[in-house]
Amino acid sequence: MTNKMKKEAKVLSQKLLADGIFDLWLETEIAKDTCPGQFVGVYTVNKAALLPRPISVCEVNKEKTAIRLVYRVVGTGTAEFALYQPGDYMMILGPLGNGFPLEKAEGKKVVLMGGGIGVPPLLETVKRLGEGTNKKALEVMTVMGYRNSETFLSDEFEKYSRLYIASDDGSVGTKGNVIDALKEKKIDCDVIFACGPMPMLRGIKAYAQENGIKAYLSLEERMACGVGACLGCICKTKKVDDHSHVKNARICTDGPVFDADDLDM
Repeated sequence: MTNKMKKEAKVLSQKLLADGIFDLWLETEIAKDTCPGQFVGVYTVNKAALLPRPISVCEVNKEKTAIRLVYRVVGTGTAEFALYQPGDYMMILGPLGNGFPLEKAEGKKVVLMGGGIGVPPLLETVKRLGEGTNKKALEVMTVMGYRNSETFLSDEFEKYSRLYIASDDGSVGTKGNVIDALKEKKIDCDVIFACGPMPMLRGIKAYAQENGIKAYLSLEERMACGVGACLGCICKTKKVDDHSHVKNARICTDGPVFDADDLDM
């Protein structure tokens, strides 16, 4: 069980980025401890909804006093979040989970691959990999997949990396998914960091294994408690978990980022 506690966060700004996609900045002390790839649990005011909604951290401001959450409205909880205005307060828990192992990218060619709402958590990752004197990667490229021409955050990824886009309808970039774009553009790399829906991640794992590339995957699954107590977000692994004593891992605490070689997908 975690010793993390719920903390109050102040809404600094909120805007609509694309259809159903909201961009929220929160002032919170959690920012100083947040690493790329981690997430927070956001609580609703509705007391009938006891469990927080897990939302990945998109960005941390340079002073580490605020975090940015880019989320999609999919139910009553996130619909409530979309109503918040600057000056309002929310209760959040975090930072939760692990982050991307940035040290694995040192001196290497790295590709970040995101699909849908798996795009936002990679923004802070690409910033840390390729920004200023602390940059780790030899070269950073990003391949982002969208439904259509609403390519939210793409202009921001272009500031820190060479960006390639795939879209389901072919309205922008490569028609198809991120792996189609990777193949079409003949992108070569040593390491992949990825976040997105499970079918996309399975494809990336297979591609990485076929091409001798090391891959680290952030799994997007429904989470309940967010702290590893309920075993509601289990994924199959090749190693025996010390907690459950079977070949499972808890995405919320053992992940959400995993070495692809450790996953049974």
